[in-house]
Amino acid sequence: MQVGFIGLGIMGKPMAKNLMNAGFPLIVWNRSQPAIDLVASWGAEAAKSPKEVAANSDVIITIVTDSPDVEHVALGPDGIIEGVRPGAIHIDMTTMSPMITQQIAAKLAEKGAQMLDAPVSGGDIGAQNGTLSIMVGGPSDAFERCLPVFEAMGKNIVHVGEEHGSGQFVKLCNQVACGLNLLAMAEAIALGKRAGLDLDKMLEAITKGAAGSWMLSNLGPKVVQGNWEPGFMVRLKQKDLRLCLEAAASLDLPLPGTALVHQLYRSLQADGLGDKGTQALVHAIEKLGNFTVHE
Repeated sequence: MQVGFIGLGIMGKPMAKNLMNAGFPLIVWNRSQPAIDLVASWGAEAAKSPKEVAANSDVIITIVTDSPDVEHVALGPDGIIEGVRPGAIHIDMTTMSPMITQQIAAKLAEKGAQMLDAPVSGGDIGAQNGTLSIMVGGPSDAFERCLPVFEAMGKNIVHVGEEHGSGQFVKLCNQVACGLNLLAMAEAIALGKRAGLDLDKMLEAITKGAAGSWMLSNLGPKVVQGNWEPGFMVRLKQKDLRLCLEAAASLDLPLPGTALVHQLYRSLQADGLGDKGTQALVHAIEKLGNFTVHE
C-alpha cells in the first residue's frame, strides 16, 4: 500500500518515520522544504505538491494545523482533490472542525475517493513511540483497509462511528478533558509549591492514585524542572479549545470549565508564550498568585 504523507511537523515527522519502519513506501510533502529533505533522507520520496502526493498514493494522510490548512491541501490549487485516484482514501489526522471534515469528504466522494477523520491523542511522545490513541470516523470498510496504517502509528485505535466528523467530535471531547486535566495539574503543583512541599515527592505520591493522569505523569515533571519546551504548543491547544467551544455553541451546550482554561491560555498568549508547551499553563496560576513554581 503506497502511503502519502502531508504535514511534517512535531507530530508528522515521527509518525511518518514509524510508517516507514513498518514497511510502508512513503511519498511526502510539507509547506517548508527542510522537513521534506529530512524525511527524504530516511528513504521517503519527495513530492512537489499535495496533488503529486495524491496521484501516487493509495492512502493520503494529512496532519496540519487547522481547518483552513486542511481545506487548502485537500481542495485548493494543486491539492489532493486534483490528483486523487478513484478508490483512494484520505485520512485526515488534524484536529479540525467536524463540519468542514464533512464538506471535504463530500467533495472527495465526487472523485470516487473516501475519507476518514482520524485525529490523535498522545502528544509528541506518543507520536515518537508509535503509541498514539487514534479516534476514527467514517465508513467501516475504509477503516478496515487502513487499519494496518493506523497500527503503525498508534496502539489504541477505535472506530468511533460511520459518520464523517465523528472522529473529530470524539477528539474535541478528548481536548475538553485534557484542558481541564492541565488546569488540575497546574493548580496541584502551585498548591504544593506554595505549601513548601518537595514537588517530586508530591507527584510521586499522587500520580499513582485517583488523581493520576497523563498530564500529571508526563507534564508535571517538566513543570517542576522548569522545562517549557513544547510537546504540544499553547497556540495549538488554543485552536483546539476554540473548536471545542464552537462545537458546543452549535449544540447550545455550556462548557464553563473549558471556557476558563481557554481564557487562561489566552493570558499566556498575551504574554508572548504561544509557542511554549501546554504545561506553561502554570504561569497563569503563578501570575494570579504572585509567585513562581520554578526558581
